[in-house]
Amino acid sequence: MRQRNKPWAEEMFAEHPQFVPTTPSERKGNWNDVFQNNNPLHLEVGTGKGQFIIGMAKQNPDVNYIGLELSSSVMVSALEKLIVEDVPNVRLLNENAQDLQSLFEENEVSRIYLNFSDPWPKNRHEKRRLTYKTFLDLYRVVMSPKGEVHFKTDNQGLFEYSLHSFSAYGMTLNHVSLDLHQSGMEDNVMTEYEEKFSSKGSRIYRCEAKFRI
Repeated sequence: MRQRNKPWAEEMFAEHPQFVPTTPSERKGNWNDVFQNNNPLHLEVGTGKGQFIIGMAKQNPDVNYIGLELSSSVMVSALEKLIVEDVPNVRLLNENAQDLQSLFEENEVSRIYLNFSDPWPKNRHEKRRLTYKTFLDLYRVVMSPKGEVHFKTDNQGLFEYSLHSFSAYGMTLNHVSLDLHQSGMEDNVMTEYEEKFSSKGSRIYRCEAKFRI
């Protein structure tokens, strides 16, 4: 769905540096200083309107969360939520996932969440999928040796593709679910898309993938 352009979004980001850090590339390797603690750092790539990351941060106050979102018109909705909730362990970055290495030092991130990513179903767009091998290369660099990628989608084709991509890369798969909401998983925090699709009876697919040391 095409999002309505919100030209005032970047001005709003600038007005709230406590939630949207300025010059984030200068924080590389020092994100614990931003949060003023040594808690593990979890990153959501494609944070959308922020429901998931804010929910996770409230559920896990001993973890620092960063939400990365390319669209400023989408991310401003996450910022609006964050201003109301005032959750101290969340920061938002209006950045491209291709630039992860300019934002994070090697081994700085403990976990990456990929939630309802664009499936890019056409073969010629394969390289744009966030589970394509070049993105896995980026994740591996910024993640700690025991770090995990947690992936959720309603798109069966993307899920099957991603399982193959993770496996071909040599990653270990855990907790693979073909119907998350019937799996008995506790403490699942839903995204806006997840609520929408599951309410219509769509299956939610989920897995965890870990790089081999």
